[in-house]
Amino acid sequence: MANTDNYKNIPAEKFRFTNNRSSSDEKFKTKQIGYLEDAWHRFRMNKSSIVASIIILVLVIYAIVVPMFCETTYSRSLTDTTYLTYTKLLPKTKHLQWLGWDGCHKVQLTENNLNYYKAIEEETGFDVVRKVYGQESTEDGRVLYDAKLDSYTSNGFLYMTLSQEQYDDLQAWQNETGIQVIYPAIKTKNVSDANIWYEANQKGVATLDRNGNFVNVYKTSGNDGNYSSLRIAGDPGLEDAEAKDRYRYATVTGDSTSVSYKCRIFKYTYFQYRYGFEPCFVFGTNALGQDIFTRLAAGARFSFIFAIAISIINLFIGSMYGAVEGYFGGALDLIMERISDILVDIPFIVVATLFQLHLAKKVGPVWSLLFAFVLTGWISMASRVRMQFYRFKGQEYVLAARTLGASNGRLMFKHIFPNSLGTLITGSVLVIPGVIFSESSLTYLGIINLESSTMTSVGTMLANGKDYLATYPHIIFMPALFISLLEISFNLFGNGLRDAFNPALRGADE
Repeated sequence: MANTDNYKNIPAEKFRFTNNRSSSDEKFKTKQIGYLEDAWHRFRMNKSSIVASIIILVLVIYAIVVPMFCETTYSRSLTDTTYLTYTKLLPKTKHLQWLGWDGCHKVQLTENNLNYYKAIEEETGFDVVRKVYGQESTEDGRVLYDAKLDSYTSNGFLYMTLSQEQYDDLQAWQNETGIQVIYPAIKTKNVSDANIWYEANQKGVATLDRNGNFVNVYKTSGNDGNYSSLRIAGDPGLEDAEAKDRYRYATVTGDSTSVSYKCRIFKYTYFQYRYGFEPCFVFGTNALGQDIFTRLAAGARFSFIFAIAISIINLFIGSMYGAVEGYFGGALDLIMERISDILVDIPFIVVATLFQLHLAKKVGPVWSLLFAFVLTGWISMASRVRMQFYRFKGQEYVLAARTLGASNGRLMFKHIFPNSLGTLITGSVLVIPGVIFSESSLTYLGIINLESSTMTSVGTMLANGKDYLATYPHIIFMPALFISLLEISFNLFGNGLRDAFNPALRGADE
């Protein structure tokens, strides 16, 4: 036993009370935070989820804003005269051409093909063959050239039949801007009685000799044989025979009451006339000539709306079904669980296929696909809610509320259901990428088709681009990149939400 004599001589002033306050209660110095604010604080600590949420936000803004300010297609009837095909153009932007984003691709050309593109350059003044890297000879004596070809200007020419009004409007635009669209007509089998300037193929592109000169220039009055592509300003008048002889830019048919002009049109400058800007597509165009940048945004908007609608429907049905199961339990729970077991064992792909074969004829493919997703999609949500109700319905605060006379409905949706919000929010968010990926898979396999002139989806664009994977990979690459970013970001975002709303489950898989 310790000797206590040493402590007897300690002065009283050395002693003090550890707590001299009358009450032990102390006001909190920090501000109280609620459930959602606490969840937000935990979510911010997850850096990968923050980055994922930013990516998702950018994709959503892209899907909403771009279709509002851009046209979703450029392959449509132009001024009711022709169907201008500007197909499979490579990505191009004026500010990133130094990175190779210039709309060009490397090709191997024969001498005839090289002359074909050189002729377009000679006549229009636009660069078509950007660079020739070298040449090689084949066993059969042919010479092949490795060249860099501009996919925009190499489209060349087409023939269009214009009415008097359309012709006058195009001529007026040329006079105003100084940009040439109509070029001289040429000798070709496709255009009967066309004015002859030089030899050309059926597409309207001139042929050059080995020295790069036009072949067999046709000499007429007013033409000394030296070809010039300078446009004659204005219409010289149809009654003046001498003027008609000089005016070699259109084949005129019809009578005095109805006149039509068969013109040779340069596609690149006609695009400027039709749409008001030079063709320059950030993601390129697809096989139909549709701008992938705006088309993908329109498809993404549909996919987002479709997936969010399914998520909300499944959340509502699953919450009601699971709440009843988990709260009442017993025989009712057993019966409802057996119904869920039967539905969950039905393969989704079989349901989607049958609905597309039969129901789609009556309600359309979109509603048919929505019914297929809803038929069994709510089951996983119901299972989550049921588990949460079994977890919380025996807690003391629920017993206290029941003792005070709370009804079953109040106990279910006022006291128990709020504790399930974390799991429900996480599950609902993860439904969105799941629906988009499933729709893409079904479209890619050809089970459904959501393509139309006014509607598309990300999966539809993937399906349309698979045939050009080897030749024009940009058609499928952009939608594939979009859906890859979306899936990865949503998974990281969902993990962050789970950790924020359910800290006890952090790092676990529900």
